Amino acid sequence: MTFRSYMELALEQAAAAAGRDEVPVGAVIVGPAGVLAQAGNRTRELNDPTAHAEVLAIRAACAAVGQDRLTGCDLYVTLEPCPMCAAAISNARLARLYYGAADPKSGGVAQGPRVFSHPQCHHVPEIYDGIAAQSSEDMLRRFFAGKRGA
Repeated sequence: MTFRSYMELALEQAAAAAGRDEVPVGAVIVGPAGVLAQAGNRTRELNDPTAHAEVLAIRAACAAVGQDRLTGCDLYVTLEPCPMCAAAISNARLARLYYGAADPKSGGVAQGPRVFSHPQCHHVPEIYDGIAAQSSEDMLRRFFAGKRGA
C-alpha cells in the first residue's frame, strides 16, 4: 500500500478560511473509500467558538458515515490541534492524526496539555507531525502579518 497525503486538500481549506477572514486552518478526514469531509475554520462566520476546522470535519464525517465513531479514518490538519480538538479526535476514535505546523501557543498534542498523554484520554491516535509544516506556517504568518498591518 502506498501512502498518500491529503495535506494539499487541508491547505486548500485553510486558504479558503483565510479568504473568509478566519484563522487559516484546514482539515480533511479520509476513510477507506476516500475523502469523507473537508472543512476550514468558521468560528467568526458561525459565531461559534467550537467551529474549528477539525470539529467541523469530524461532524461532517460522522454524518457521512452515519455513526459517532470514525474508526479506521485519518485526519489531516494544517495546524497542531488545540486541546478541544484533540479531545474531539479522541472521542471520534480517529486512527491517525497528520498535522502540519506546531502550535506552541495553543496546541494540545505536542505542546501545552498534551491531551493524548492523560490517563483520562480513552483513545490515542497514531500521530505524525510536520506534514507540509512550512506551507502551513507560511500561510499563518502571512495571515497574522496582514492583521498587524505589517
